[in-house]
Amino acid sequence: MYLTPEQQAILNGSQGETMAKVMKTLVMYGETFGADKMVPVTSEYNHLVTSFGLKMLKPVFELMQQLIDAGAVSQQQFSVDPRPVDPKVPANFLQNFIFNKIMYTKQASYEDQLKELGLMNEDAFTCTCYLDQVSNKPKKGEILSWAESSAVVYANSVLGARCNRNSGIMDIMGSIAGCVPNFGLLTDEGRKATWIVKVECEKKPEAQLLGSAIGMKVMEDVPYVMGMEKWLGTELNDENCAYLKDFGAATASNGAVGLYHIANLTPEAKELGESLIAEGAQVYVIDDAELQKVQDNYPVMWKNPAAKPKLCFVGCPHLSMQQLKDWTVAVEEGLKAAGNKKVQIPTVFTAAPAVKKEFEKTEFAARLEATGIILSSICPLMYMNNPLCKAMPVMTCSNKLRTYTTARYYTESEILEKITKGV
Repeated sequence: MYLTPEQQAILNGSQGETMAKVMKTLVMYGETFGADKMVPVTSEYNHLVTSFGLKMLKPVFELMQQLIDAGAVSQQQFSVDPRPVDPKVPANFLQNFIFNKIMYTKQASYEDQLKELGLMNEDAFTCTCYLDQVSNKPKKGEILSWAESSAVVYANSVLGARCNRNSGIMDIMGSIAGCVPNFGLLTDEGRKATWIVKVECEKKPEAQLLGSAIGMKVMEDVPYVMGMEKWLGTELNDENCAYLKDFGAATASNGAVGLYHIANLTPEAKELGESLIAEGAQVYVIDDAELQKVQDNYPVMWKNPAAKPKLCFVGCPHLSMQQLKDWTVAVEEGLKAAGNKKVQIPTVFTAAPAVKKEFEKTEFAARLEATGIILSSICPLMYMNNPLCKAMPVMTCSNKLRTYTTARYYTESEILEKITKGV
């Protein structure tokens, strides 16, 4: 791999042993994937995936402290994934004991480390850092050093930035060094589609189901999706961005997609069209029957498949402002039709702290609260890591949460019916 004289000097120890190790880590990472050189990180902010003070992550905390002690802090301020605990989210005494006394005992000290390393602000704990209210929204063509699969796939696909699917810790390494290895989704060739996905559904596909089907089929490859114009049109408005947020998260978690193109909608597809399709690309046709087959084949991880859900999570990734408003109206209408005043199943909506604050300034906040729904900025996935929570019958309309936990997937319309009617 070619290194500039400055990069080589850092590797040789010109900025101390710790920075030399940071550069060596990035070089080894790049060599593993055939990178030809390092390229500068050009985004204003970074995003880190490791947000939780899980006791077993002692090596991470020790590494972070070494970086802090050596002055090897991030060249960018950064946002970070959601916090793992919120006292407002339902949990019994034993569940809270495990959360606070066994699992996340290092949360406060780890957050102190994050602040020293370059945390943007107290509200920067979210997996949807690219939303306007959070202010970590990279521009088209900018080079990132992000982790968090759902954020990476959104940045690449909807914003046209460039980022590989980095792991935790690699994200901060690139930010500290100010450069990342040039391979994969950072290159023009790596952003070409090796799959053509033809959507031939009669109704608008559920974002989470469509993303799941594509992710499981193409795995880590890049799909070029055709046939969505009838539902999404050709402009990236708030509704479409929210749809693609959830769609992309499913492709990234049910497969390993880091970039997708939507014909006539996402920025590179609008600019370059079908020239983005690589020679010999495979074809996958999706219709309503295919999506139903995908959903029917999801495993049910509940001990008792017939159990009544004890908790519902909506918002993994975190909900956008428009989604919060739309869900508020839908829940109100569902409750009115069912003759109920409050949701019949404990339900948690999750959103970024900054989005939550802005939402609470609107009339919709009091209306949502009146339905009995809890609004939180928690990470549902981290909540479900608790073995006692894992044993609960929890439902969700998030394919990411379904994939990584025992939560059971239902479509948004099914979720709405269950929480308003109690069926």
